[in-house]
Amino acid sequence: MQDFKQLKVWQRSHALVLRIYMATSTFPDSERYGITSQMRRAAASIPANIAEGCARGGQSELRQFLYLSAGSASELEYFLLLARDLRLLPEKQHEALYATLHEIRRMLTGLIQRVGNRHRASLNSSVPPQKATRPTNEERIATTNQNSSPLHQQLTTKDYQQRHSPQR
Repeated sequence: MQDFKQLKVWQRSHALVLRIYMATSTFPDSERYGITSQMRRAAASIPANIAEGCARGGQSELRQFLYLSAGSASELEYFLLLARDLRLLPEKQHEALYATLHEIRRMLTGLIQRVGNRHRASLNSSVPPQKATRPTNEERIATTNQNSSPLHQQLTTKDYQQRHSPQR
């Protein structure tokens, strides 16, 4: 069992939940039980699953909850696109939330891989796995973010649609 509050991915995902609540507070009342509720639920599910996984007994259970968290992140990604396309979220706000979500997904992927490696190592050896000497995914992300903005590291949805839409 580990303290989930110490994980940077949990801290960032919790901060994203707060931002999602703020963003959806301006949505119309007619969406209270629709997209507002769905976005908040998907966003809150990310750090909630991380927390639950940390409370479980083994690495395989933690990994399973991290996968659930990643699934919720994908669900939130769709709702962000939908909210933007419905013009409930301004483009700049969508880009900022999407960039944060993309960073969280990368962190989750790295953590899933590390947990999986620890689990495999413990199955293959009676000696506990040693701490990795190469930089962690979170450290690489921090270094990358110091050098460039996450928004410059990805195509925006608009750019993607322009590049991949059929020529008319």
